[in-house]
Order: sequence, then C-alpha cells, then structure tokens
Amino acid sequence: YDNIEDKIKNCKTRKVTKNDVAKILEKEVVAIWQGRSEQGPRALGNRSILFNPRLKDGKDTVNEIKKREWFRPFAGTILYEHKEKYFDMNKLDESPFMTYAVDVKNKDEIPAITHIDNTCRIQTLKKEFNEHFYELIEAFYKLTGTPILLNTSFNLAGEPMVETIEDALDTLERSKLKY
Repeated sequence: YDNIEDKIKNCKTRKVTKNDVAKILEKEVVAIWQGRSEQGPRALGNRSILFNPRLKDGKDTVNEIKKREWFRPFAGTILYEHKEKYFDMNKLDESPFMTYAVDVKNKDEIPAITHIDNTCRIQTLKKEFNEHFYELIEAFYKLTGTPILLNTSFNLAGEPMVETIEDALDTLERSKLKY
C-alpha cells in the first residue's frame, strides 16, 4: 500500500460502541489500539489484545493467535472497585501497572487468567487512569457480570508491542485476529 488510508480502506471496518465490543469479547478476541503508546513490560489498555477471562480455553485461544507456547499465562485487568471480590490483595491497595501477581479467590470464575499456581498478575483500573478502557470493561461487566478482561500486549511472539497504526494493521494481517 502506498499510504495508510489505502490500507485502512482495504480493511473491513464499521463503527462500534463499547457495548458492541463487549458483546464481541464474550466469544472473540479483540485487539485495541488507542491513544498514546505504552512503555514498560505490560499492556495497560492502549495496545492490548483482550478476551473473556471466563472461558476455560481462553488462554489457549489467545496463545494460538499470538503464536506463543501453550503454557504462557495471561494477566487480567479488573475495575478497581471489584478487586477484592476476585483477588486476595494481601494488603495491596492497587496494581495499576500490572506489576503484582495475587491469589485468585475462585479460579473457576476466571480460568483464562488464573496461572497454574492459582495466581494472576493483575492491573487494577481506575476510570481516571484510562477512561475508554475502563468504560469497555464496565460494558463487559454490565453484559456478563464479570468486571475483568484478559489483557495481553498487542503483538505476536518475539515481536515488540505495536506502536503505530501501521504496526497494528500489519499484525492483524499476519495473525488470526478478526477484530
């Protein structure tokens, strides 16, 4: 393609709401690219691949898309106000940068993000940290009763996280991501 506009025109696109995306996330993996890029070792909602944490085979589905080994675990992003219901925070108030693994209270509720040792690396999300990402998880919560999404970096195995819209579209073309 000569320019990004041609590449975007070649994609199937449609306007969607947060509620539309939440509905898709019940059964499909969704990549999001929004706002400023992120730095550091974790995806925090601007360059993320997201999925339903309630699905038993969710980890396998996302690992296949990312072309990663079967045993690689995933993190979860939870709305801050619901953290105590799902996780034993052990005196930890928050984990906004996904730097802590905490015990999962009921692994059967969120098997796609529960590691083999019954922990999950979590991001606790407050609305003022990332309003659009918060509202997407909130829409998923209203639809499913679960205020959490599986969250991993928007990239394929061995590659850096996507930076530009061109990187995002290239990754979509080379993967099994549909959304």
